[in-house]
Amino acid sequence: MLGIIDQVFINKYGQDLVNIDPFKILFSNFNIENKRDYLEGIISLIMQSKLQNEDVESAIKTSGLKPTFTPCVLLKKGVANHNLIKLINLPETELEKTLVLLMNLFKIGYKRRFIEEKNNPDKWWYWDLSEINTEDKILKNYG
Repeated sequence: MLGIIDQVFINKYGQDLVNIDPFKILFSNFNIENKRDYLEGIISLIMQSKLQNEDVESAIKTSGLKPTFTPCVLLKKGVANHNLIKLINLPETELEKTLVLLMNLFKIGYKRRFIEEKNNPDKWWYWDLSEINTEDKILKNYG
């Protein structure tokens, strides 16, 4: 399960406030078990963002990954939870690509929901994270 700091950081990515590079660096320092746990946490966030199967092609395109890479081929089967879980169980050599793909998939669904839910007082993950006070408030109340 992702901690609150990780969740805030991933949501910042969804709001285009940070790029993918810090995630790749962090991920590269994890052991295999932690990599799979981190990906599982991202999948939980993806499921909350109510993705559509049509989002897959956009995620592959924005990820910059070749559509023939194993994670991309698997994801083309759909965004159902059982398909996403298959990505976590790929060999370690495929997991960074999986991270990049899942983060791009998350961003697509997140942005759609962000427009609908922005600043909903009951959903901190849709608060505007570009304001430093917002992040402090989240960490104080939910951390």
